[in-house]
Amino acid sequence: MHFDATTVAWVLVTGEWVIRLAMVVVVPFRRTPDAAKAWLLLVFFEPWIGLALYLLIGRPRMPRWRRDQLKRLPEVLVQFGRRCQFEPKVSRSELEARVADSVRLTENLGHLAIVDGNAVEILTEYGRIIDRLVEDIDASRKNVHVLYYLFIPDATGMRIVEALERAAARGVRCRVLMDAHGSRGALKSLGPRMSAAGIELHAACSVGLFGRRILRPDLRNHRKIAVIDGRVGYTGSMNLVDPGFKQGIVYEELVIRVTGPVVLQLQSVFASDWFIETDESLDSEDVFPEPRHCGFTLAQCLPSGPDFPSLNNQKLFVALFHSARQRIVITTPYFIPDEPLIQALETAVLRGVEVHLILSDRSDQRMVGLGQRSYYEDLLRAGVRIHLYRQNFLHAKHISIDDHVCVIGSSNMDIRSFVLNAEITMIVYDRDVAQNLRIEEQRYYRHCVTLDLGRWCERPLRTQMAEAVARLMSPLL
Repeated sequence: MHFDATTVAWVLVTGEWVIRLAMVVVVPFRRTPDAAKAWLLLVFFEPWIGLALYLLIGRPRMPRWRRDQLKRLPEVLVQFGRRCQFEPKVSRSELEARVADSVRLTENLGHLAIVDGNAVEILTEYGRIIDRLVEDIDASRKNVHVLYYLFIPDATGMRIVEALERAAARGVRCRVLMDAHGSRGALKSLGPRMSAAGIELHAACSVGLFGRRILRPDLRNHRKIAVIDGRVGYTGSMNLVDPGFKQGIVYEELVIRVTGPVVLQLQSVFASDWFIETDESLDSEDVFPEPRHCGFTLAQCLPSGPDFPSLNNQKLFVALFHSARQRIVITTPYFIPDEPLIQALETAVLRGVEVHLILSDRSDQRMVGLGQRSYYEDLLRAGVRIHLYRQNFLHAKHISIDDHVCVIGSSNMDIRSFVLNAEITMIVYDRDVAQNLRIEEQRYYRHCVTLDLGRWCERPLRTQMAEAVARLMSPLL
């Protein structure tokens, strides 16, 4: 059959308009207005490209195999719950009403209750963090569980590999999960070595286009978790990689080392991820030992990600911002907020709350950096104080609310972390820990420049235009 150029042109034009009209109906379904607008904008200008990308990464539902796996997920918290049922209950009367509301919200979102008897140590010096983790692995007796987005076989990563090899040689059960995208190089290069040493290594969020495990390629397991013998846990912003792994950039991090019953919550999140990827249920007494009281700090964990029906971390952050009475300090490397988050911050300012946003002056991702800066003017006009950190690339991810609540974990303050990434967040209710975090925030300020609205508005027009374009695409970043 012969088609002349005119016929082909009409077919292409008609096809483009069919795609545009169809996507107007399909795209807004179960999607935020900002994300829907970004997709529709892309489809309007590039219908065929937009359709291809939407079919690849645009569908909000998880694939059937993963939904089925979640249904089969054994109650990995049963063992934890059984061992904690005799622990003293944390009475709601012991908590201020606004904190009790956050506790209840977190419990309902992540199904992990607040627990007492914890000790929390804030670590910020890069080498010291690795030293402590290696020391704890070297002291392990039963099992070591490691889950990281970035695990790179450089000097830092190899220190952890060598510590795991020493542990495995002693008969310690070592299990490692690495994100299939972030750690794809390590999965290939370290896989044979770890296997030979008796270390169990699996990829998290492997992308498959065919067969049973089809998974959309933009999903990530962005968590950073290490648990040793169910007694010591680590989480925070730091990956297992050298601080200067990107040329011209030095990363600065914040990690917490925890002991006490809350460690078993980190263990439960690892065990859930392990089951999803391997079908193996980790519910033995070696994995979930009897909890020990190690301090007087109240804490609880909140897992979040596309496997949950709700935007767990986003809902918690918004609720905490609305609960603040004096001060909110947000430290994050990536700030691409959605509308509820912006409204919560603006409302807090109107209630008389000091709102501080600590961000890096430079960015390690150009489009994200442009999109992030597009929000500064609106926030400054609303009364949010923006501080740009200039010493290193500040990759730390934490929030402090007034003088008694700290949020520390792997989650950025962006739509990707809310919708596409599996994240882990620990909420700490303790004035001493909050004071120690406050000291770190004060240190940040000494290396920051605080933005002035007038000067910010004087930046070149071409820069403002680039930021505006990036902002249109920010729900897709």
